[in-house]
Amino acid sequence: MPLKVTPFHPRTAPLCESQAWRRWAGFQVASSYELLHDREYHAIRSSAALLDVSPLYKYLITGKDAARLLHRIITRDVENMKVGQVLYTPWCDATGKVIDDGTVSRLDERVFRMTAADPNIRWLHLNARGLDVKIEEVSESTAALALQGPNSRAILQQLSDTDLSGLKYFRLTRAKLRGIPVTVSRTGYTGDLGYEVWVDAAQAVPLWDAVIDAGTPYGITPCGMLGLDMARIEAGLMLLEVDYFSAHHALIEAQKSSPFELNLAWTVNLKKEWFVGKPPLVEEAARGPAWQFVGLEVGWDSLERLYAEVGLPPRLPAAAWRTSVPVYVYDTQVGYATSGVWSPLLKKYIALAHVQSTHAAPGTPVEMEVTVEHHRKRAAARVVPTPFFNPERKRA
Repeated sequence: MPLKVTPFHPRTAPLCESQAWRRWAGFQVASSYELLHDREYHAIRSSAALLDVSPLYKYLITGKDAARLLHRIITRDVENMKVGQVLYTPWCDATGKVIDDGTVSRLDERVFRMTAADPNIRWLHLNARGLDVKIEEVSESTAALALQGPNSRAILQQLSDTDLSGLKYFRLTRAKLRGIPVTVSRTGYTGDLGYEVWVDAAQAVPLWDAVIDAGTPYGITPCGMLGLDMARIEAGLMLLEVDYFSAHHALIEAQKSSPFELNLAWTVNLKKEWFVGKPPLVEEAARGPAWQFVGLEVGWDSLERLYAEVGLPPRLPAAAWRTSVPVYVYDTQVGYATSGVWSPLLKKYIALAHVQSTHAAPGTPVEMEVTVEHHRKRAAARVVPTPFFNPERKRA
């Protein structure tokens, strides 16, 4: 079956000089537009990057019991959400293990939009039995752009008939951008100042043209998945099927993770009367999780020594990697890194990792496996809090 293309493809395809495409949720998206992704990554941090995020699974949940359904499924408090509020949240199976994570936006009193990395419509319907609610998949009819970076607000304000200066972090508003009806949310996957723009698919190309036109004086740059991957690691943001497995896809129990094991305790509201997975999460909260999802900083001096031993300068990954890499304390493996990158901004080699809770305290010295000239070595590292990069402008 051929890959689908997003509503922005008439504009993104001619720009993709690299012809480096990848699969995302059955869609064809650019890994990078230029031959190298460096400039695209730097646009996120220094000017503005424009990303096509339309392949996200999107569900419109409406009706008298819409809030009740979502309150039943996710770990956060939906019933007290305000119209215009966005929640980041995981949702769990009956054993308290994470199925997926995404956002829930309250568009109106009885209208919500849910985004997800994986198909979740069956799970929604299974939990909606007996409720007065309509669940509609709008993944293909709703297009989405992410405009991320320090100039993103100025660019959108050039286009908008609504004052965006007061739009708070994880809030949304309806607006018109050069006459095109959209929803603008102050959200993103880069850990920077940024917005996501949701639009009817039929208006996708005019919206792209308008944003590019307004953003050109501000250094706007179309950005692919390679640049985004670097930014999301700096932001400490996990990726499904890379940093954790869905409980619905795991083959054995050891592959599953609870929200507490994924550094998502802050999203779990145990004061709610009930939600799917609550009883085992109450027990886990009392005893403490066995694992923690942490940041690692790999020591430069240690890397330099390992390469010097074979007569080479340190070689660092130019793009983010997504592989399981063992993490040790002395001769005992205590965890594994799942993704990492050399951060050009921070000038550090960083990684996201699962480690046993006894070794998860910030500052704990560990070693991460590295391959030096075909030989497996161990570089000194230490556990650090995430996000690695957390600029004030993200929330200001």
